[in-house]
Amino acid sequence: MMPNPDAPTWSLHPSGDRLLAIVCTHADPKVANGWCQALARAFADHLPAGVDGIVPAMISVTLHYQPERVLAAMPRDRRGGKSPYATSPYAISPYAILAEQVTALIAAFDLDRSAVGRDITIPVCYGGEYGPDLEELAEACGLTPQEVIALHTAAPVDVLAVGFAPGHPYIGYFDARLSLGRRSSPRPEVPAGTVAVANRQSVIYPTRLPGGWNLIGRTPLIMFDPYRAEPSLVVAGDRIRFVAIDRSQFEALASQQEGRP
Repeated sequence: MMPNPDAPTWSLHPSGDRLLAIVCTHADPKVANGWCQALARAFADHLPAGVDGIVPAMISVTLHYQPERVLAAMPRDRRGGKSPYATSPYAISPYAILAEQVTALIAAFDLDRSAVGRDITIPVCYGGEYGPDLEELAEACGLTPQEVIALHTAAPVDVLAVGFAPGHPYIGYFDARLSLGRRSSPRPEVPAGTVAVANRQSVIYPTRLPGGWNLIGRTPLIMFDPYRAEPSLVVAGDRIRFVAIDRSQFEALASQQEGRP
């Protein structure tokens, strides 16, 4: 296999006694994110012994593992050996065992960054009570509110990560004209379904949460429901297309949702 000149540098880090974080270093954060999504998919297909969770983030992938299961899968004659990842001079640790396996797997993987998740449409009612910061953001960016909406709905965008709260997606990257940062004073409570932007990214608040992003609209869809088979409506690697709707459409779609948080 020929080396990929665009490939990033990977580094491994322990986190507590049952997490291994793989951090991607690349000049372009969007490229780094693509590699992390591909790596997470590859690990899902080749799960090392003892690993029971894979969490892709912006520029990292974290593996949750059970130390006793990692150690039990290791041949007994290796358990007292040495490893470049050993944290003790006396015996090889579950982390060191897993780190060796992960390093070998990353070297062997033929990562396909072109593979993406699902295409999902998110209807949004922009402005007014649903998007109280739309006009202020537009003015700060030298745009009209309609131009902000046009940029936000122009093309599909990637779900870069899901975090901060269950079902809370980070989506990007948008046009450079939407580079305005977060608000100086966060709100103590933002309604569920609110769509907000900052730093060329967008988030959707899945429940009532505090937040400092610029609120531009709201979706009637339920982003997170623990009683669904798939609790989170979107996951990292999905592609989102935002579609503008009016208030009557919002209310009609909202009435179809059951158990809205």
